[in-house]
Amino acid sequence: MVIKIFKNFFSRIFINIFKNKKDIKLGFYGPPNSGKTSLANRICKDFTGEEIGSVSKVPHETRSIQFKEKVEISYKGKTMTFKMIDTPGIATRIDYEDFLKYKIKRGQAKIRAKEATQGIIESIKWLDDMDIVVIVLDSTENPYNQVNITIIGNLVARNIPVLIVANKIDLKKSNMKKITSAFPEYEVIGTSAKHGDNLEEFYESIFKLSKKI
Repeated sequence: MVIKIFKNFFSRIFINIFKNKKDIKLGFYGPPNSGKTSLANRICKDFTGEEIGSVSKVPHETRSIQFKEKVEISYKGKTMTFKMIDTPGIATRIDYEDFLKYKIKRGQAKIRAKEATQGIIESIKWLDDMDIVVIVLDSTENPYNQVNITIIGNLVARNIPVLIVANKIDLKKSNMKKITSAFPEYEVIGTSAKHGDNLEEFYESIFKLSKKI
């Protein structure tokens, strides 16, 4: 009887330890075409052999939340498990006519615009479930024109650890200093999701932020 009680006791402890152990929810946010999905794809491909979603030159290619479970990232002898969450591009205005420029038919363009709008609403809701957020910005564009104020404001209110990525540093028009100046209170790292440049610094920063959770 006593042995059975001890077995049940240690069994409950064992279950609770693994019940409380969760994957770190890592969300990728930012404006359309900044390289969120490209960056998430590269990381997932490196560690799982699979991508998280498709990319396109057409804005709002990602119009719904997509994620990949159990992505084990190894860096400097340490391994952490993440749930990678790729979100639709945040925008203040979505006009179906913008899709017509990419030879998308009017009917399909209207559907895309509706889906993209709904995707943005879902993205903001999902912030409540994030452990760390990576804001991916296009380093060739003005940071103040990339709807980052909306995202940052929501993150500050929720006290979520943030890493800002200045993507596309491989392009001549890239200006990482502008991104850094716009966000002096946050760590900013430059990457090229297309070529995989500077991912080591990215992993180091993510592991560091994980300690704050």
